[in-house]
Amino acid sequence: MQRLALFDLDNTLINLDEAFQVWAGEFAAEYGLGQRAIDWLLALDRAGYPHREVFFTKVRDRFTLPERVDELWSRYRQRMPYLVHCRSEVMDGLSRLRASGWKVAIVTNGTADNQLGKIQRTGLAEAVDAYALSGVEGIRKPDIGLFEVAAQRCGMTLEEGGWMVGDNLVADIGGGQAAGLRTIWIDRGTWDDHDHNADHVATDVLQAMEILHSER
Repeated sequence: MQRLALFDLDNTLINLDEAFQVWAGEFAAEYGLGQRAIDWLLALDRAGYPHREVFFTKVRDRFTLPERVDELWSRYRQRMPYLVHCRSEVMDGLSRLRASGWKVAIVTNGTADNQLGKIQRTGLAEAVDAYALSGVEGIRKPDIGLFEVAAQRCGMTLEEGGWMVGDNLVADIGGGQAAGLRTIWIDRGTWDDHDHNADHVATDVLQAMEILHSER
């Protein structure tokens, strides 16, 4: 099997939940909403409204905000790249993989401005060989097309196999398996009562990288 490692971005290479908490605090402070509003925003995010247009429709209605939904969503996308960061240990891990002969790419769903901003501002753009963004390519995981784009940009094809690492059982694990890849699921405790058939389970991307190093 070829040494191809594809990684999800949010809550895999970067801690989006941590950045979202910071954003929620800033948002509540801007509108004078208080701690109860922060708790409500965090609960809404955890309740499964990852599509921010839906999310901000609920937020606007809840707090009777004057801005349009698209304005709130646009401001969120502009701010988030400044709130996320990639741990130095993760950057070192990516460098070690590439030094060991792995081709490494990011495969992520999300709007082009938001995801590209995160990749560029964290330094991940230079830390990987390639990246494929759904907002640019017009294809979303679990569609195998996005995995194909990433592999091709690494000079490889999915036919030779590889790995997908991510925290979403549908987009990352299911999509990776449909693409013919072996998978490592980052279990953050958010998929209770969901069965999986990932090849490996890790609690952190650094552990996933060690699993890759153990593969021959």
